[in-house]
Formats: sequence, C-alpha cells, structure tokens
Amino acid sequence: MGSCLSADGRSSISYSSSSASGTHKLRKNSWKRQGFRGSSFDSKREEELHKVPGRIFLNGATSIASLFTQQGKKGTNQDAMIVWENFDSKMDTVFCGVFDGHGPFGHMVARRVRDSLPLKLSNHWEVNLGQDGGSRLKNSCAEGSMDSKETASLCLEEEMRSTDFKESENHSDIFMTLQESLLKAFKVMDMELKLHPHIDCFCSGTTAVTLIKQDQHLVIGNVGDSRAVLGTRDQDDSLIPVQLTVDLKPNLPREAERIRRCRGRVFALQDEPEVARVWLPHSDSPGLAMARAFGDFCLKDFGLISVPEISYRYLTEKDEFIILATDGIWDVLSNKEVVDIVASASARSSAARALVESAVRAWKYKYPTSKIDDCAVVCLFLNSNVDGSSTDISETKELGPTIEFARSGGKSQETFDPTMLDQREISPEEGEEGLVQDSDSDEKSREEWLALEGVARANTLLALPRFVPGGDRGRP
Repeated sequence: MGSCLSADGRSSISYSSSSASGTHKLRKNSWKRQGFRGSSFDSKREEELHKVPGRIFLNGATSIASLFTQQGKKGTNQDAMIVWENFDSKMDTVFCGVFDGHGPFGHMVARRVRDSLPLKLSNHWEVNLGQDGGSRLKNSCAEGSMDSKETASLCLEEEMRSTDFKESENHSDIFMTLQESLLKAFKVMDMELKLHPHIDCFCSGTTAVTLIKQDQHLVIGNVGDSRAVLGTRDQDDSLIPVQLTVDLKPNLPREAERIRRCRGRVFALQDEPEVARVWLPHSDSPGLAMARAFGDFCLKDFGLISVPEISYRYLTEKDEFIILATDGIWDVLSNKEVVDIVASASARSSAARALVESAVRAWKYKYPTSKIDDCAVVCLFLNSNVDGSSTDISETKELGPTIEFARSGGKSQETFDPTMLDQREISPEEGEEGLVQDSDSDEKSREEWLALEGVARANTLLALPRFVPGGDRGRP
C-alpha cells in the first residue's frame, strides 16, 4: 500500500478532507475523555468464544473442513477465518467465513467481524424464523448505518437486487429467512464498527465472504473481493469449478454507477490501469480497490456500502467441496487451479495449507518484485470421504516450536516451521485495548503500518490519504 506523502515528500497522515478529519478527531478525543483505554468485557467475550465447541479460527482441520492462513510480506497478517460446526445449536448447520482486512487497523476489523458477525446472524436468524421474508426485506434498510440519505436509499435498492431468487424459488422459506438474517446482521455489524470505542475504522475495513450450510441448502453472503468457489462434477464426471460469488470491485458497472451517484469517484491510476479504485469527491484518497466493505467510514457517504450480495444453491451429490479464500489466493491462481489443488491434496486436513503454499509459489514466480499478500483459506467438504486415511482429523495443536497436523488418529504427523506464519491472535494488551492512545502514539502506529507496506502488486487501500502534487496526477 502506498505511502502518504505531502508535496514536499514528508510522511503525513492527516486527512485531506478537513471536515471528515475534524469529526474523526473529535470522536477520538471524546473516547479518550470518557476513559476508553480498552475493554475487559471484549477480552472476556473473546475468551469465551474461543472455548465454544466446533468453532475453529486457527490453522487446523476437522472431519469436514480445513483451514489455513499465512502472513504475507506486508506486515501483520490482516486475514481472518472461521468454521463453526453445529452453528446456532443446529446439528446439520455449518457457518464458514474468510475476512480480509485493510488499512492500519484492518487486522482488528477482520477479527472483530469474524467474532461478532456469526453471533449477530444467529440472533437475527432466531428472530426471523417463521416470519414473512418479503415484508421483512422491504423494511430491512430502515435503520441503515449510512449518514447520507442518498446512500441509504441506494442501500435499499442493492438489498432488493443483490439476491439470487432464481435458484431459491423451491426453497423460499429457508432462503428468505437466512437472506433477511444476513442483511440485518451485516448492517448491524457495520453500525457496531462505526461506534466501536477501541477500533479506528475510519480508513480501515475488511471484506467478508460467508456461507451457511444447512443440510443441502447453501446461502452465501459476500462483501468485497474475497471469493467462494465450488468444486463439482459435470455430466462427464470431470471436476470443474463453479464461482459462487462476484468480486465486488469498483470496475463493475452497477457498483461504479452507485458510487458516482453518491458523488464518489472511480478511476484507475496511470501506473496501474487495471485496478479501479474509489476516491473521495475532492481528494485523491483513499483509493480503495473494492466497492463494498465493512468499515472504511470515510467513504460510506460516497457510495461504499456493506450490503452483502446474497445467493442460494441447493447442493447435490455431484458437489464435493467449497473453497472460501481471500484475494491473496485469487490474484495468482485461477478457479480451476484452486479446485485441482484442493482435490489433489494428500489429505483433507492439509488441503487448505497445500493451496496457500501453491499460491505463495505462484506469487514468487509471477510477481517476483511484489510483496506476497496475506492468504486465508477455508475448505468445506460436502460429502463423506471414502479414503479412510484422511477421515479422522483432529484440530491443529500448538506444541512448542512446531505445529502438528494430526492424521489418522495421530498415526502420522507432519511438522513445519511456524516462523513463516502469523499464528497467534492479537492479545488485548497489544490489540483493541491498545488502539485508543494519545495522538502521538496513534500517529506512530499509522506511520509504522505505512512503512511496512512498501511496494505491492495491487494494494487494497492505496493511501491514507494520497497527496498528489498538482492534484490531477493519475486521473484519466
């Protein structure tokens, strides 16, 4: 991600929008006056979540899923992931998600969404059970998180058209209930981030691609440019990929239209013409390379939204597995390559890891001068495995300096060096409790993040903000 430079070349983190900057500073000062230096409630809540049976968020595997994340070369690993079996206390239900944070506090945003979004979805799901989906949908944007009336009205339009009704006609009850639950959960999650006293989400945010599988019903909610792909068999019994989500980037005509109607600008810089970005109306910042995201409130009045695109699929015996992954995977591997890598993994327990390692090799080969992006993968297997050697999988355990993937009841193990990974979670002392600091330490954290980013292939957030001499460089 690009450094923030003023016209004289010195590093700067002051916002180019004076009104936005003023509001932001007042809000942070208000938090400090109220004594928000960290929340023991948040840390206790997180500790309890990590004890929930069936909830996995670190590198590891279960009998139906494989998870793996690896830090890139840009600094802190900002990706997060989760698999939650028996979700909402339902034996036949699984929740999965991957989250790709960006900005100086993107790792905090991604992990917060990972922890809070499933709980909000569960709550709304219970409330919405048995209610009429159509009437709920019309009222679902009544309490939107957007300050702009125009953006709020477009939010309702997006909710009405961001859903695939075609495949869901025969399963309308479960689909409409989950659709409304997802819409509400995503909206409330974004509102919570906006008001969060310990995470600065003004120029930080995260993507989210989530799925709920209940029996053979699959419902996906997507915000941003992470992706879900299905590995299935065609009529010739060949394994083929089916992309289940759309990368919601600013170059999509409907996304660009919404942003421009809200006075945001969409264009690519001359030195990266293939990457469309979102910019403020009168400032060449922040250059966000996605059209929807949690957080990033500097752009929420200018067309950026957190409304998920929701789709439905009824799974069949031909469907074998689903891959959720952040763009560190899709930037260098095709859907077909990803499906083939997962299918050819030596065991289900190592499928996600094999995919990440393949992506890292592809980064080094295709973009040797670029910094490798963070990668996070969740592989959800849909059918029972006929290979007994990989059906008995235990969750990954940390054992001193190595990490073991146990297979076949622990009969065989493989170890690897964890120094290349970002395994640990951010503790409260260095995480949320340390975010609200005095202005000097706040400035320092931003500068440290910017210094780490350096040059990368296509950064999600280009600048914080981007100061351009003359103001017109890079415009088409």
